[in-house]
Amino acid sequence: MKNVLLAAVFLGATTFGAFAQTATPPATTDGDTPAVATPDTTNLTAPVAGANSFTEAQAKDRLTEAGYTDVTGLKLDDKGVWRATGMKDGKSVAVALDYQGNIVAN
Repeated sequence: MKNVLLAAVFLGATTFGAFAQTATPPATTDGDTPAVATPDTTNLTAPVAGANSFTEAQAKDRLTEAGYTDVTGLKLDDKGVWRATGMKDGKSVAVALDYQGNIVAN
């Protein structure tokens, strides 16, 4: 009897794993908007307003890695976008970093 009960429990437990693997993720309303920008992609509507989790140091590092030097005046605005001034290609530009990691220069 114990073996039958143990087999039933084991069989039931393995079934839950199968259900979890067949579930599909929910659909998004805008398939063109990436959750996070990668080095070769940028959201065309960037900078995107939203709760930004980058610290000031992380934002500065991200801008430096993107090729901006002499990054100054780095401030988080009321829309959740980090804004600063930096040098790139010998020119001073205004630059913005949104919560998705998109970097936009003006």
